[in-house]
Amino acid sequence: MLDSSDLLVIGECVADIVRLPDAADRVHPGGSPANVAYGLARLGHATTLLTQLGADANGRLIRDHLTGAGVDVRTDGSTAPTPSAAVTLDGAGRATYTFEITWTLGAVSLELPPAHVHTGSIATVSEPGATTVVAALESLRAAATVSYDPNVRPELMGDHGAAVRRAELCVALSDVVKASDEDLEWLYPGEDPVRAAERWLAAGPAVVLVTRGGDGAFAVLPDGRVSVDALPSEVVDTVGAGDAFMSGALHALAAHGLLGAAGRERLRAALDRATVTDVLRHAAASAAVTVARAGASPPDAAELDTVLRRM
Repeated sequence: MLDSSDLLVIGECVADIVRLPDAADRVHPGGSPANVAYGLARLGHATTLLTQLGADANGRLIRDHLTGAGVDVRTDGSTAPTPSAAVTLDGAGRATYTFEITWTLGAVSLELPPAHVHTGSIATVSEPGATTVVAALESLRAAATVSYDPNVRPELMGDHGAAVRRAELCVALSDVVKASDEDLEWLYPGEDPVRAAERWLAAGPAVVLVTRGGDGAFAVLPDGRVSVDALPSEVVDTVGAGDAFMSGALHALAAHGLLGAAGRERLRAALDRATVTDVLRHAAASAAVTVARAGASPPDAAELDTVLRRM
């Protein structure tokens, strides 16, 4: 199992301004990579987040939120305002987004190389910071396993062809990839998500995880596919559900000793169907807890264990 200090997440923080019909706006700490870091910390991993935060009220809110869970927040010293996203929820809790985001991440030195690195979303496509992120993956992957979640935000992806090429580059640099069926539909319109995931698997990862909302999730492995159903849950909103799925999956992979440079060979040699099923169960349970409460609020380890015992 990984030491708790070995997890590094690189990516954006975003202030999610949640707008509900006939209600006042609410501000929640967000940003896909930040949510994953927060979820990992809640699950007992002392996680480092490399990001950008402004010296403003939203930045202070997010920093306090992350550090309160135990995340070690590192920034590059940028003075840009904290990114924000207006999240409009319909009557079923489904979210749509509009963004005000600048991502200019510069190089930051780390005292010790991490054993595992996670990134994704806006941080991997929005320049000039995206170039820094990819360079970090290329440098760190020699001593670390890598995970990636494209977490597509169509309004921010820029040129479609360039976005697809960047996603495929990040996939090729990764050991574990997670995407939603909606991500894959945007990247590869009209293509069966299973086929798209299989093509990504052939590019280098040991496993590709695909979420399907209320229809559950599946994983693609070299020897086939494993599926799990979504857990029954009374949905409050879906904000951060995919990020909670990601942190739950990484938590389970770490528990199985399948992350870190020493775990890479085991990840590729010993990731059998039973283990992947367990990883998917942890991930689905984490997401189920999150959708049952407002904002990106993933479970702690005790809450996750409680849900898993009921499955």
